[in-house]
Amino acid sequence: MTEIRRYTADFAGQQTPVIEVSGTAPGPRLSVIAGVHGCEYASMAAVRRWVPGLAGRPLRGTVTVVPVVNLPAFRARSAFVVPEDGKNLNRCFPGDARGTLAERLADAVFRQVIAGRDALVDMHAGDLVEALEPFGMYDGGPAESDARALATAYGLGYVLRQAPGPGQTVAGSSSAAAAAEGIPAIIAEAGGCGLVEEAAVALHIAGLDGVLRHLEMLPPPEGPPEGPEGPAPQAPVYLDRFIWPRTATEGWWQPAVGPGQRVTRGQVLGTVSTLDGGTELETVNAAADGVILFLTSSPAVAAGGLLLGLGAAAEAAGLAHAPTVRS
Repeated sequence: MTEIRRYTADFAGQQTPVIEVSGTAPGPRLSVIAGVHGCEYASMAAVRRWVPGLAGRPLRGTVTVVPVVNLPAFRARSAFVVPEDGKNLNRCFPGDARGTLAERLADAVFRQVIAGRDALVDMHAGDLVEALEPFGMYDGGPAESDARALATAYGLGYVLRQAPGPGQTVAGSSSAAAAAEGIPAIIAEAGGCGLVEEAAVALHIAGLDGVLRHLEMLPPPEGPPEGPEGPAPQAPVYLDRFIWPRTATEGWWQPAVGPGQRVTRGQVLGTVSTLDGGTELETVNAAADGVILFLTSSPAVAAGGLLLGLGAAAEAAGLAHAPTVRS
């Protein structure tokens, strides 16, 4: 019988709840983490709901689950960063045992939860001021074919590959650190604006089940694709560029597009204007054909502030088969 054991682990002085799920037969060692960013609640809610449902299932192998990695940010309701040092935890992996709190936390999580595992799923959602289209991301490297398969199995509409090395859009992430060690790893994004949206929670739960089946930790579902498990997921659109435009000036951000919207090179994505509305300071145009994977939903932006994330494909025609934007 599948066993669920709950305990606390010391992550850089933070007594953090951890769940160990042991199957009825030997198999892969999977780690699942959420709450790397403290206000991305849909992913945390999903893993909390998913774990109890494993109790009666014929699981092979073990799953180590950390529902809320970043306790300081969670407690402080701090978007994106660890409040004690102002650093983004998902830019600090694999960490530094002698560094600031975010760096020590990344080091502890990497050593205790990620290193030596067979696969990693790092669950995310849009933070408090971040609207988002569901997508998966993996990093290039020795395990990238397995990581791509994991991201595909998660069942989200878009899968983005990040090239390794200098110039990474998202450097220091859990998935990049795992990839450097040859561990297949993905970041899975669903949900937005710090909300616990039922549709996003359901996407994450289905995605975790998809990963277990892909790793043969669970048997395939019984019956046809339209059975009790729901329709089989469609093949995602694969992307290989992540473009993050930032504003040069502080002001009022007014997006002209929404998450999931397909755009063409040169299209106006939004504007930044003075707070009194009297002067337009910047017009932001698309640097490539692509799809809006996330955008800053708050009008308040500082100089150098991130405005949105544009996913693009080397073969832009591939976007013709992309999911249609949801209202």
